[in-house]
Amino acid sequence: MTIKQPSYHTNMKIEPWICPSLLAGDFGDFRQSAIKAQNAGADALHMDVMDANFVPNLSMNSDVVAMARSAVSIPLHVHLMMIRPEFYLEQFIQAGAHTLTIHIEARGDIPALLRRIRALGAHPGITLNPETPFATLAPVLELVDEVLCMTVHPGFGGQRFMPEVLPKINELHRRRMIKPGVCAFRLAVDGGVDETTVSQAAQAGADVIIAGSALFRAADMSAGVDKMRRVVAEAHAAHACSTI
Repeated sequence: MTIKQPSYHTNMKIEPWICPSLLAGDFGDFRQSAIKAQNAGADALHMDVMDANFVPNLSMNSDVVAMARSAVSIPLHVHLMMIRPEFYLEQFIQAGAHTLTIHIEARGDIPALLRRIRALGAHPGITLNPETPFATLAPVLELVDEVLCMTVHPGFGGQRFMPEVLPKINELHRRRMIKPGVCAFRLAVDGGVDETTVSQAAQAGADVIIAGSALFRAADMSAGVDKMRRVVAEAHAAHACSTI
């Protein structure tokens, strides 16, 4: 099986990524859920790893990531909701993570950990919780390929989208476009994203859309993926026209 390794970002024009979140899949058959996401046209498969410490829940380990890597060829977008991610970077990247995001709120030397992720061959990403201000990212923005804004409190799926995070997403979007013709990092959103809230996230500037229940529980997952991709593309086109 050939693993797809798309260019992560090259310039200001970047295609939307729609990433179904495996946390909303069938816990009794994650393999089939991963295949379902790929067959539906997903750009990547999002995987939440929880340590029951940083968040009050426990979920996937690196074996689940390795299983998904063997089942699908799309990139694996792995989010470590862990208080001490430094102990696990290598095993998740070896298991097949294409993108590995850690939290700015985690313990340890975060800049050093992001450099380590890149050295190990994955795209480094940084995640921030809803209440965490934009300013906390200043020391790491030059080190990441992606910033993931949580629009729910991490730990459980099926929560309500928090629109109060949208101004922060928009601020990050403006920050990454400072250099003409260059997109410094991709901007992801996760939490309560559905066919309605995806438009709000895209209008704020998000281009990596992570959705769980809205896609895995849809009557037609392929149609759901296509619709989200179209909404994001249209929002970005409208934003580009408004700034000309």
